[in-house]
Order: sequence, then C-alpha cells, then structure tokens
Amino acid sequence: MYKAPVDDISFTLKHVAALKPALDRGAFGDLGEDLVDAILSEAGRFASEEVAPLYKIGDEHGAVLKDATVTTPPGWKALYRSWIDGGWNALSGPEEFGGQGLPTMLGVAALEMWNSAAMAFGIGPTLTMGAVEALDKHASEALKAKYLAKLVSGEWMGTMNLTESQAGSDLAALRSRAEPAGDGTYRIFGQKIFITYGEHDFTDNIIHLVLARLPDAPAGTRGISLFLVPKFLVNDDGSLGARNDVFCSGLEHKLGIHASPTGEENKGLACMFTMMNNARLCVGMQGVAVAEAATQKAIAYANERRQGKASDFSGAGMAPIVHHPDVQRNLLTMKALTQIARAISYSCAYAIDFARVSTGEEAAHWRDRANLLTPLAKAFSTDIGVDVASLGVQVHGGMGFIEETGAAALYRDARIAPIYEGTNGIQAIDLVARKLPLGGGEHVHGYIAELKAIADEVRTSNLQGFGRTAEALDQAFDDLTEATRFLQKLLADGRLDEAQAGATPYLRLISLAAGGAYLARGGLAQQSRIALCRFFAENLLGEVSALKERVIDGAESLATAGKALITA
Repeated sequence: MYKAPVDDISFTLKHVAALKPALDRGAFGDLGEDLVDAILSEAGRFASEEVAPLYKIGDEHGAVLKDATVTTPPGWKALYRSWIDGGWNALSGPEEFGGQGLPTMLGVAALEMWNSAAMAFGIGPTLTMGAVEALDKHASEALKAKYLAKLVSGEWMGTMNLTESQAGSDLAALRSRAEPAGDGTYRIFGQKIFITYGEHDFTDNIIHLVLARLPDAPAGTRGISLFLVPKFLVNDDGSLGARNDVFCSGLEHKLGIHASPTGEENKGLACMFTMMNNARLCVGMQGVAVAEAATQKAIAYANERRQGKASDFSGAGMAPIVHHPDVQRNLLTMKALTQIARAISYSCAYAIDFARVSTGEEAAHWRDRANLLTPLAKAFSTDIGVDVASLGVQVHGGMGFIEETGAAALYRDARIAPIYEGTNGIQAIDLVARKLPLGGGEHVHGYIAELKAIADEVRTSNLQGFGRTAEALDQAFDDLTEATRFLQKLLADGRLDEAQAGATPYLRLISLAAGGAYLARGGLAQQSRIALCRFFAENLLGEVSALKERVIDGAESLATAGKALITA
C-alpha cells in the first residue's frame, strides 16, 4: 500500500527547489515552515489513508456509461466530496474567489500524493485547476463572477476540450464551429474526443472549455476561439437551469486509468495554452507520482521475495532478492530517477511562483525559467514514470506481469502521461525551437551556469562519499553546453529539421544533467543522500555523453533511414 513520502517531498521542496530560503525571506507573506509542514502532513495522510485504499476498486471496476450518464467506481464520489471538504481543490486558487492563494509548489506537491495514491482520481482535479487559471487570466468579469468560485471550491469540475479525430497535436485542423446566437451566447457544433472527466457523478455541474471556430474566423490556429460550455446552464442567481445540449456518447476502452471517465474571439489558443501549461506541469507530477508508487511497491516486494543465495545475507534459507546486486541496481535507478524528476518539477513550480510574486526584470527572468523547465517537467517526468514502472514490473518478475501485485496496473496507468497534454515529442520540439532562444539564447546558459556552481560546491566541500560526482557533473555540463550551442546554431541558420531531429535526445540530456545537480544539492544539504547522488553520477549520468552524440551526429542518418518509412 502506498505511503506518502512526506519527508522526501518536504526535503525536496525546501532544500533542493529552494522553498526554505524563500520562506525565510518572506517571499510568500506570512507563510512559514510550520504551515507548510502541516499541509504536507495532512495531504500525505489523506492520500495514504483515504485515496490509496480505493485505487484497486477504481482500476478493476472502472467508470460505467449508461444513458449518457457516467457512474464512477464505488466509493469514489464520497472520496471526492471528502477531498473538496478538506479544501484541497482550493489550495492554490485565487483568494478573491475563495481559494487559499498558496504557492504552486505546495499545490504540485499535494498533486504528487493524490496521483501516487490513484492517478485516475488525481487527474480530474488537475483539469479543474487548469480551468480556474484560464478563467482567472482570460475570462470576462461576468464569467468569473458566475463560475470561478464554484470551480475553485471544487463544487463544480472543469474539462479541456481540444482534440478531435482529425485534430490532435495539430489544432489547425480543428472543425468544431460556433455560431453567434445574437444574445451574447453561441451555439457550438462538433464532436470532441479524449475528454478526461467529461462526464461523471462527482459534481452537479461540469464546466467544459471548448475550442471552436467562428464563421468569419481566419484560417489556422489564429482563428480558434475558446468557449465556456456548462453541462447545465447557470441562472443569474447562480442556480442551475436547463440541461445544455452537450452529451457523452461513449467511454474510451483505455489501457490504464480505468476509473477516470475519459475568452476572446480568435484568441482561444492563447487562453487554452494557459490551461495547458498548468496541466503540463501537473501531468509531469503524474509521472513523478507513478514512479514513486512503483518504487515503493518494488522495494517492499524485494525485501519480501526470497530467491537464491547472497554473500551478505546471514539468515537461514534463501535471501530476499534485495540482497542481489542487479536488483539493487534496478531499485536505486528507480529511486534516483524518481527523485530527479521530482526536483525538476518542483523547481519548475518555484519558477512559476516567483514569476507571479516578482516584478520587472526579475519576473521576466522567472517566466523564462518556468517556460524552460515546463517541457522538462512534463516530458522527462512522464518518460521516467513509464521507465520506473517498467523496472518495477521487472523487480517483481513473473508476479509483476499479472494483476494481483498491482505492479502492472501502475505501468498501465503511466503509459498515457507521455501522450496527453502535448506528446513528449511535441514538448521536445517546443524546448528546442521556442525555449532555447529565450533571452536571446542566453537564458539556458545562465541556467547551466547555476547547475555548474553546484558541482563546484561538491568539489570544495569536505563531505565524504561523493566519489567522482563532481567530475561526472563537469563532463555532463560540458556535453550539455556543446549540445545546446550546436542546436542554437542550427536554429540561427534556419536548419529547423536538423534541430528537431535532436530535440528528444536533447530534452533527456538536459534533464539528466540538471537532475544530477539537484541530487548533489540534496547531498550537500543532507549527508544521508550522498550515496544515491554518487550512484546516479557514476552509473547513470554517463548517458549524457551518448545523448550529445545523438544530438550532434544523428540527424543525417535519421533523415536517410526515415525516407524508407514514407509510403504516402
């Protein structure tokens, strides 16, 4: 059974993602460590004791559609009610609409725990929080007054309606159309697919944010508008009116997350991207969350399962498999990758928070940092979720391939996260084409310089146990700098296809290098963490050099071999 790692989460927030020095200097007003600790502790209790016990029921029972109505698994509706009664949906919501206005860092830390306990549950509130942010930043005052408070509290839930059968990553192909009704409202025609929590029994109203085109809209993505479509129309006094003409026509038969039932004219994409950027970090937390749950499950199993002999085991009979070096390698790899994904995601949340509380050039700096780290947080963390869940199945052996242990369920759940809210290939292209040029191309090099400073701290510290960590980090940052400047030169020369060919390996490269630095920062702050840092540096960080070669030398062979795949 999952147990929220409150101590690890708290440590990473405070000492790796730098929440503690921010609290010490009053960056978030009266918020102090005591309140942070209390929030994390209670979130961990709720996730461990109330959400996690319903995970298996949700996975096995799933959501059920009958007569255009979706019923969630037994106990899930009551769980959601307890969750909003605890104020969790309002944690980082705007205070003027009933939210608590707490930092994004605390919100994503709590999200990690909900998603570790049951990813199919945690994804629903994620979309509501994204809808809150989109409405808060882009909606009219009338729409805010009518809808925001109930979305912030969780009394109503929100959805994101982008995808159509012919329009996935390329929203320019979107066909849904909106016709003005003459009274300030619109009639929308079309069909959307893959709408998470698009219909359910948690709340008495569901607020859909829908992309569609007006009759006179320009072609392409410039002509997309965003519309608020409630399941039930809302009267001026806030009461529910007539049922709107929006219905669920079917539930997807999904590989995982079975319990999850899947502005301004012509500026809808800008509004939707506000929601999507929030969702991308939150989906990254799903990757961290599944990785954490898989790691806990694998470590527990490895300490119970007995097989073979081990030289360091003095007990009778066969040794627990945790004594075998190859199993230890798998488990340590799972722990290290989970921790670096957590650190990257929390650091992204830190940047979002400081972009909000800062002004002038400092705010611009933190906006650039959040923009740089968002594709890392989304893509690397969700890739890690799949990798770690797969290793978890491997540690369980044959028992991992069957459903009884729960290892397979985590692997099934993890696989959607690299796909939705912008596939990880799209995230990598975004990183290279749009984020490396930030600040005239210098912002990323400032970030690399900050990471290098951590390696210097390791080198000059008197702490024992780091081994060759500093040297490994130096090599990783040299490779990262070379790969970064290579891609920036391709972009400057207009060789976009060649730059995109190296985008996916580059995203993993920068994530691993940054992750190594974050593990080192953790080791500098707490000596018990040095051993994991050294393991990562001496066993896993070497992948960076191979990734650099792929970035620099892989484009020509990719293009040549790729031509043989094209049949149309």
